[in-house]
Amino acid sequence: MAYFEMVKTALRTVLQQPVTILYPAQAAKKTPLSRGHVIIDESRCISCGTCQRKCPAQAILISKEAKTWQIDRFRCVVCNSCVDTCPVKCLFMDTQYTAPAAVKGVETVTITYVKPPKPEKKDEPKQ
Repeated sequence: MAYFEMVKTALRTVLQQPVTILYPAQAAKKTPLSRGHVIIDESRCISCGTCQRKCPAQAILISKEAKTWQIDRFRCVVCNSCVDTCPVKCLFMDTQYTAPAAVKGVETVTITYVKPPKPEKKDEPKQ
């Protein structure tokens, strides 16, 4: 009996169309939850370093002195840890995949966030 089940399964697979036949000609469907690559909004980044500490692949490097945020796309495993732990939500996960690259390099972004000045304290008279 097991032989007939195997033949039945084999015939069914032979007669069905492959699922990925159109993939090279048509782009694959992407859902809103698809993970493509990390994008930073440099105007909101406060250089706290949380994303760098939480990255399991150590793909992110932040320099507070130079005000730069770097990511090595070849090391990034697109795990979403940096996006989840960012306190100011300046990191986003794009649904588009990273474009292929022929040369290994690190993407550097200059952080443009300017810390707002502290409000002046007003001396109130003591009563």
